[in-house]
Amino acid sequence: MEKYSLEPYDEHKESRDFRKEEAYLRAKKKVDEIIGFYWHLAVYVIVNLFLIILIGVNAGFGGFGPYATATFWGIGLAFHFLGVFGPNFFFGKNWENKKIEEYMEKERQRWE
Repeated sequence: MEKYSLEPYDEHKESRDFRKEEAYLRAKKKVDEIIGFYWHLAVYVIVNLFLIILIGVNAGFGGFGPYATATFWGIGLAFHFLGVFGPNFFFGKNWENKKIEEYMEKERQRWE
């Protein structure tokens, strides 16, 4: 009776499985960050609508008072957005290279 069954070690298969699992965990973390941002945005909208209406009705809608919380919380929300989606959200990863090529082409046309 054989106590242990040793199979040949397939290094490539094991490393691929590890990379696949690691990629899954990174993707899951990113999705959780995006969900967290959307929850933050939803709470921001609901709470600030309530506060603006409450303060506006009692003290008037003029001045900075009713909008102070929304303004400063909005700054924090903007930093949360940049933390989740990154600065490349607006310009894209290849935006800088495309602009450099565009200006180089304009220079070439100017000198021709």
